[in-house]
Amino acid sequence: MITEKNIAAPLQAALANKGYETLTPVQNAVIADEYDGQDLLVSAQTGSGKTVAFGLAFASSILDDEGHLVSDEYPSVLVIAPTRELALQVKKELDWLYALAGAKVISCVGGMDMRDERRALGRGAHIVVGTPGRLVDHIRRGSLDMTDLQSVVLDEADEMLNMGFREELEEILTAAPEERRTLMFSATVSKPIARLAENYQRDAVRVNTVSERSSHVDIEYQALSVVPEDVEKAIINLLLFHDAPNAIVFCSRREAVNKLTARLNNRGFSVVALSGELSQKERNNALMAMRDGRARVCVATDVAARGLDLPGLDLVIHADLPRDREALLHRSGRTGRAGRKGLCALIVPFRARRRTERLLQDAGVDATWTTPPGPLDVEGVLNDRLVQNEMFSAAVSDEEIGLVTQLEATFSAEQLAAAVVRMSRAKSTAPEDLQSVPEKQERSRDRNDRNDRGPRERDGERPPRGQVRPDFENGEWVRLGVGRKNNADPKWLVPMLCKAGGFHRRSIGVIQITHGATHVELTPDAIAMLLEQAGPDQIIDKSLYVERVDGPSTQSDERPPRDRGQRDRPPRDRKPQSRPRRNENRAEDGPPPKKRSGPKKPRGPNGEKKRVKRPVQ
Repeated sequence: MITEKNIAAPLQAALANKGYETLTPVQNAVIADEYDGQDLLVSAQTGSGKTVAFGLAFASSILDDEGHLVSDEYPSVLVIAPTRELALQVKKELDWLYALAGAKVISCVGGMDMRDERRALGRGAHIVVGTPGRLVDHIRRGSLDMTDLQSVVLDEADEMLNMGFREELEEILTAAPEERRTLMFSATVSKPIARLAENYQRDAVRVNTVSERSSHVDIEYQALSVVPEDVEKAIINLLLFHDAPNAIVFCSRREAVNKLTARLNNRGFSVVALSGELSQKERNNALMAMRDGRARVCVATDVAARGLDLPGLDLVIHADLPRDREALLHRSGRTGRAGRKGLCALIVPFRARRRTERLLQDAGVDATWTTPPGPLDVEGVLNDRLVQNEMFSAAVSDEEIGLVTQLEATFSAEQLAAAVVRMSRAKSTAPEDLQSVPEKQERSRDRNDRNDRGPRERDGERPPRGQVRPDFENGEWVRLGVGRKNNADPKWLVPMLCKAGGFHRRSIGVIQITHGATHVELTPDAIAMLLEQAGPDQIIDKSLYVERVDGPSTQSDERPPRDRGQRDRPPRDRKPQSRPRRNENRAEDGPPPKKRSGPKKPRGPNGEKKRVKRPVQ
C-alpha cells in the first residue's frame, strides 16, 4: 500500500483499492516537496500514469490539510484535453481517484448537450474537464466562472497545438486568475510549447521523466513486409493468430476505416469503428462495446491515438504507416500500459521498407522484420488453442451427465472429436493465403525515398526484346485484344494483369505488342489464375478480351502497307495555273467598275492612314 506523507488519506485509499503498490516515475516527480506549489512543465511518455500524476499534484487545490473538500460553488481545478475521448477518459480516472473524497468532477466536451453541462456547472463542481472549444464557449456565455480557480492542467499540450487550439488555449489562460498554478504535460517540448510556457507560466520547473525509462519497453514491435494487395489479408491473419482480448487497427483516413470495418465484419469479427465523422454518442457506444466485451476489434483513425485506455488491449496494428514518430509512439502507446506486455505490428508494403526503417530509427524503436503468419501458422495456433481449452479439463456436471452418456453410447470417440473440431472451426473465419514478398525488393518510389535512389540494380543483363527469359522455359502465352493502335504499353499492361489475375509481376515474361494484339508470356500458375478471373466470357478489366494461345502468331498482325501504285483516276495536273485577274471575266461591253464614293480617309503627313476614334455610343 502507498503511504506517502504528501498524499491525502482519501487518495491513498483510492490508490490501494485500484491495486497501486508503487508510483510511476512521473507520479513520484510531481508530488516531490521541492515542486510543491510551483508551475511545472512535465515531459512524460504516454501510458506513464500522467492522469493520476496531475490528480495527485493539484490535490492541495481542492483538499485542505486534513483531506477535506473545499467549497464547490466555483471550480477549483480546470483540466484541458485535446479530444473528447481523452477528456472523458481523464474524468473517469479522476472519478475513482477522488471517489472517497467525494469531489464533484464534470466534463464539458463537444458533441454533448451544452444545456446539461450549463446546469451541472450551475450546481457547482470541484474539477472541470473539457476540450478547448467547448470551454471557450462556456467562458463566453458566462456559465464557467473561474473566479476561484486554483490550478489549470494542460494535458497533451503538444497535441492541442498541433490541432490548432493555440487561440483557444490563450483565451482560457488569459481568462484564468493570475494567481494560479499551471501544470503543462507534453510528450515533447517543442519551441511552440516552450513559448506557451514562457507566456503563461511563472518560473516553471522543467520535469523530464522520459530518460528515466526507455520508451515502450513493454511493447514488442514487429514490421511485417507484405505485397500491397495483401494488407487486409495480413490483418485478418494477425487477428486470428494472436486472438487478443482487445485489438485496435489504425488507418490514416476515414474511408479506410469504413472499408476495413466492413471487411472484418463480413469475416465474422466483432468490430467497431472510431473516427472523427462519428457523433459523440456513436463514439461512446463504440468504446463501451470494447470495454464490456461485445466487440474485440476497433478500427480507428488517429483520433483514438491519444488517451484511449482499453482493458486487455494487447495488440496494435498499423494498417497504414504513421505519418511521423509522434504518431507512431502515441498509436503504439495504447498497448503495453501499466506494466502489461503488448504487441505492435506495422503492415509494411515492401516498397515502403526504407521509409519504415527511417521512421523506426527516428522513434528509437527496434523492430523485428518478418512476414505475417500464413494459413499453416494460423491453423497450428487454432489447433493448439482448441486442445488447451479449459472445457476439456472441467468435470462433468449433474445436468450434463445424461446427455454425455447418450453421446458416448451413440457415437465413437473419433466422431465426437471430429464434431468438436468442426464446431470450433465454424465459429472462426478461415485464414487468408498471402503472396510471397520478392526476395529482392524494388526500390521505393515514394517521395521520401527519392533522395536515396542510386543506379538501378539488376540481377543480370536484360534479355533482348522478344527473346525468352531463361526462367520462363515452361511459360505459356495469352493473347490480349489490345495492340499498338489502342496505345498498348507494358507500363499499364503489367499492373493491370497483376491486379486482374492476383499474381506478381515476376510471373510475367516476354510481352510482344503488334498493331492489333498483344502476346504475353506467363507462368502456368499465373495463366490459370488469369483465365479463372476472366470467366467464360474471357474478359478482364471489364472490357479486355483474353485467350490462351500456343505462342506469338506467326502471321504478321501489323497494319497492311498502303498501296502506292497507279490509281484508277487520272493523274492530277500539278502545273500551277495563274489566277484570273480582277474583272477579267467581265463582259467587254459591260459598264466600267464604279468608284467608291464618300469622304476620303484622313492620312498623315507621309501619306499613312490615320486611325479615327469613334465616339462612344
